[in-house]
Amino acid sequence: MRIISGKFKGKSINFLKTDSTRPLKDSVKENILNVITHSNLFNVNLENSNILDLYSGIGSFGLECLSRGAKTITFVEKDKKVASILSQNLISISCEDKATIANEEILKFLNTEIDKKFEIIFFDPPFSDNKYIEELKLIFKKKIFKKNHIIIIHRERKTLDSLENVINPLIIKTYGRSKIIFGNFN
Repeated sequence: MRIISGKFKGKSINFLKTDSTRPLKDSVKENILNVITHSNLFNVNLENSNILDLYSGIGSFGLECLSRGAKTITFVEKDKKVASILSQNLISISCEDKATIANEEILKFLNTEIDKKFEIIFFDPPFSDNKYIEELKLIFKKKIFKKNHIIIIHRERKTLDSLENVINPLIIKTYGRSKIIFGNFN
């Protein structure tokens, strides 16, 4: 795995393949970032954005965003071994000062005092997991997003999640086995 573009282009990303993690493929990551950068449906600039990366794993999405000029990344990853690798990845690109790693369950993190508002919120839950919908509802309730924001959800192509009462899906793209939902809160 590597960083595709930006300041750290070509830099290797350490990863740990486990049953609980599924690294985001480079091609899917590149397509997500192209939509963020080029879509007229979102008034969000990747550069200087605060990003919340949930189910972050080794951090490939957030690391790519840092490489392209994101202001800060808040990673939430419950697995201690995976969070340790994420920390090593941040050290390898000297970006520890732009990132926070919350090594805990997402609901626990969301139920703490969060003093930041995010422009980009990225969800990459296990494909069989749909508790992220409750997490989305809590994010909306806590209003930890800026007026101009984008929510990105990575799901398995065949997954049928009911998101209409939670977010406003604006774009749905499929890339092989992956389905990416881009939306925002109404």
